[in-house]
Amino acid sequence: MSCQHYISRRSRALLAVLVATSIAATVPTAHLSAQGTVVTRGTPAEAGMSAGVLAGGVALYEEAVERGDLVGAVLLVAKDGKVVLHEAVGWRDKARGVPMEPNTLFRMASNTKPVVAAGVAMLVEDGELAYNDLVREYMPEWDNYRAGFINIGHLLSHSSGLRIPTLFLRPYMEPSADHPDAPTLQLEAARFGSVGAEVVPGTSYSYNNPGFNTLGALVEMASGMPMDAYLDAELYTPLGMDDSYHHEVDEKMDGKLDRMSVVYYRRDAEGGWMPGWTPGDPPQVPFVRASGGMISTAGDYVIFCQMFLNGGEYAGRRYLSEQMVRLMTTPKIRTNPGSSGPPSYYGYGWSV
Repeated sequence: MSCQHYISRRSRALLAVLVATSIAATVPTAHLSAQGTVVTRGTPAEAGMSAGVLAGGVALYEEAVERGDLVGAVLLVAKDGKVVLHEAVGWRDKARGVPMEPNTLFRMASNTKPVVAAGVAMLVEDGELAYNDLVREYMPEWDNYRAGFINIGHLLSHSSGLRIPTLFLRPYMEPSADHPDAPTLQLEAARFGSVGAEVVPGTSYSYNNPGFNTLGALVEMASGMPMDAYLDAELYTPLGMDDSYHHEVDEKMDGKLDRMSVVYYRRDAEGGWMPGWTPGDPPQVPFVRASGGMISTAGDYVIFCQMFLNGGEYAGRRYLSEQMVRLMTTPKIRTNPGSSGPPSYYGYGWSV
């Protein structure tokens, strides 16, 4: 399964946060780690890996920085819970001459989706949600002929039939007497119901951000908590993911905004990288979302990955049943039908 979820090509070209090469490889879902494995520092020899090959991999990224193909990256490689490489190359903020560091915080883009999917799964196991629940059961705005047959499983597998190309419908809702707190994740997700599916739900794959933003709203409805507060209480804090957040605002990041990397994602006319977002800029979206928006480090994210490889357990605490982990990482729909290459699939929040 792919532990580093898909992120955009332009983001990959810049930041390339390699979280656990051995984890990020495609492996059968049956090959889970032994329960009890925790992330610790180790040596390549202890993990049965070549120090020379790892050093060569770092050199490739250093050369990419020198060529201008990359601004900076944090590289983390782990095997069987042992971190054998955790290094930074390039710049966190090139214009200011601030180097990348191993504990740099990144906007994690779609790596957010597996985390949100885990939150949904925990609520399913608690009996608060079910994968075959129709969204209209929670949002009356979805109770129509175009959206009424979309269920939670469809949203998780990108097979909902939604084809909305933007994160949210624009413009956002304005505050009103009925909704003085607008815009919010729940209010904006409800609006997707008026658009609905363009194809029959469950019949085709199309990567869809609004579907995951709807899942975030459902997490809030089922848990009675803001999505970020629920994920922090149920995942980040107990896992020890102390550098994981959902707000690009210093006071909501324990004063760690200055550790965030500039996001470079488009080239200027001369071919150089240009900053698209700098720490201190307004957030991309004025409320917490589930399609992206997680802020974290390579060191934190590898813990989340290891919990999944452990079959839902980490450091003596069970987060998900092993059966649930297998269900989430079992193919639900093919992502490349008609391709002459090897088939690829999507599960519930994971490429498998």
